[in-house]
Amino acid sequence: MRVVTISATYGTAGSVIGPAVADRLGVPFVDRAIPGAVAEELGCTLEEALAHDDRSEHGLGWLLSGAVRLPTATFGGVDVYLPGSMPLPPEDFVTHTEGVIRQIARDRGGVILGRAGALVLAGHPGALHVRLDALQSRRILRTAEAGGMSAREARKLVEENDRARTAYVRHFYRTDPASPTLYHLVLDSTTIPVDACVELIATASAALG
Repeated sequence: MRVVTISATYGTAGSVIGPAVADRLGVPFVDRAIPGAVAEELGCTLEEALAHDDRSEHGLGWLLSGAVRLPTATFGGVDVYLPGSMPLPPEDFVTHTEGVIRQIARDRGGVILGRAGALVLAGHPGALHVRLDALQSRRILRTAEAGGMSAREARKLVEENDRARTAYVRHFYRTDPASPTLYHLVLDSTTIPVDACVELIATASAALG
């Protein structure tokens, strides 16, 4: 079973490349299903799971980075912004997210976007770990073009997402998600065409498998 994790900075077309790679490899693309599975396991609402998800617009990464102004609380010795009533510690959600990712990799394979997949599945046999990244200036340009927004609006969106996703990985895994040592393949998808990125990832996955 093919397993690919993709860590994608904002503006690098991760949500386009991920499904295309999954289709090419004949495995599921796993993104939005993860918080749903976590919510079912914990017996909480999907909204509560999304509040702790690193891919959510206002998920835990946003709170840890201070991008969303909410009442403060302390956990793990770090002051962060948290919603007024979270019934379970954030660590519980992260632990269950890891469990869902490992089960998907073990049972059916798939292309997993975000959620520190390269760290969660670092020891999984045959798993390919990919990083999509580029100069911030190019990611801002791509974001502005795709969203029909000004460069200023795009810059704000890119910078806030970068802070949020980095904060999630730094807090729970004590590492920098941009470190190339975490990945087998690092691609600049703002320069290399999307189709070529998909082909490179699929070829590398087949080679590992």
